[in-house]
Amino acid sequence: MLNHLENIKNNKVKLEIEVASPDVDTALAKAYRKVVRQINLPGFRKGKVPRRILETRFGPEVLHEEALELLVPSAYEEALKEADISPINQPDFELVQIEEGKPLLFNAVVEVMPPVEINEYKGIKVEQTEAVVDDIQVEQNLFMLREQSARLIPKEDGTAEEKDLLTIDFKGFIDGEPFEGGEAENYSLELGSKTFIKGFEEQLLGVSPEEEREVRVKFPDDYGKEELAGKEAFFKVTVKQIKKKQLPELDDEFAKEASEFDTLEEMKEDLREKLLNNAREESKERMEEALIGKIAEESNVDLPQTLVERQLDRLIGEFETYLRYQGMNMDQFLNLAGKKIEEIREERREEAEKRTRINLVLDAIAKKEGIEIEDSELDDKIASIAESYNDSAERVREIIDKQGRLPVIREEMRIRKVIDLLVSEAQIKLVKKETGKPDKEDEGEDTPAKEKQDSDEIAIDSDADAETEAEIAEKEKK
Repeated sequence: MLNHLENIKNNKVKLEIEVASPDVDTALAKAYRKVVRQINLPGFRKGKVPRRILETRFGPEVLHEEALELLVPSAYEEALKEADISPINQPDFELVQIEEGKPLLFNAVVEVMPPVEINEYKGIKVEQTEAVVDDIQVEQNLFMLREQSARLIPKEDGTAEEKDLLTIDFKGFIDGEPFEGGEAENYSLELGSKTFIKGFEEQLLGVSPEEEREVRVKFPDDYGKEELAGKEAFFKVTVKQIKKKQLPELDDEFAKEASEFDTLEEMKEDLREKLLNNAREESKERMEEALIGKIAEESNVDLPQTLVERQLDRLIGEFETYLRYQGMNMDQFLNLAGKKIEEIREERREEAEKRTRINLVLDAIAKKEGIEIEDSELDDKIASIAESYNDSAERVREIIDKQGRLPVIREEMRIRKVIDLLVSEAQIKLVKKETGKPDKEDEGEDTPAKEKQDSDEIAIDSDADAETEAEIAEKEKK
């Protein structure tokens, strides 16, 4: 049972916990029966050494350790319930007393969720930018589609130009010696992509296929790797192949190949509608972020560093996922960027603190409003995920449950409900994208939001890893 609860600084508490002596005696007896089976002493059969002799020979601690494993976890959990606190890290235990015929006394120091003081969160004024798509955006996206459909034609004659794709071998030297990370074979480099440090790609302009060229560069003084910072280096580069992008003509034939439409105009209209839908969604997300940001900024909460570090871990995980989609890992990125992982973490610390604050505030609002997710709502969500992957709800639930993500999805849905509540109670002003002035339709007047925003997607990060439930289901299916 909990004898005493003491608040310590930095959101830490000390629990003084007691276990009744009969329970201690029972645990010590169980510990003896377990330990004695492993003991061999001359003059005694294995497993038959008397307890007093065992304790005299090996010390009472040999039983104490086993008894503590039996008693402490359940006693600690019970004390947490009595104190009504939610720990956010593992406790530090301190043994005070364990002895036959006496109660067990121990202390547990643990970091807990901080108190959150929320100011007004209903009726908040916030702006939402009007979703607009112009001809320039349509043309830019058409150009990207052409780029994706471009053919890469080997350049047998002529020299390398901006945007040509080179396949190269290179080896770097500093003071005549090779250096780590300065060598690669069959590396694909698009001239003008600024993948390498300044000056490297520029010196390959005009190169011919099969040509060998020396490239001389200087690493920046603030380069992340101290052993390279400010150093002059030269690279032996062999150009194995040069390819030029050949873009398709922008006509009806292109539309037929790149889409389900027969004409370019039909394709453009469809593209415009998709861009408009994306713009609406982005506008909604920015408005929600601004709204939640306002509420979080006005709330008072002491951020636990444990939660900030966890959020940093998730941000780094998200970045590693992004890098994998780009065909590289973290080590390769750090080498190219000339940075250390500690620098990457520090660059994201402010964002981690922001997310942590928002998560704590949204959780506090959920508790204040009594917002929870019913089992039937969770069932509907899983059914929706299953339908999107043309799979059964039972199988998808099994996959998600196996990975321990059912509580995560429930929490994401709970937070989504909170956001929907905040949006429904907010005073949202529609403003034009070009000027920032109110749209003519509402004359700039503040109007309460009448409908809940679409909540099918979880937009705000919760205390979970970066992968969505759908991604997990997809991975399992593969």
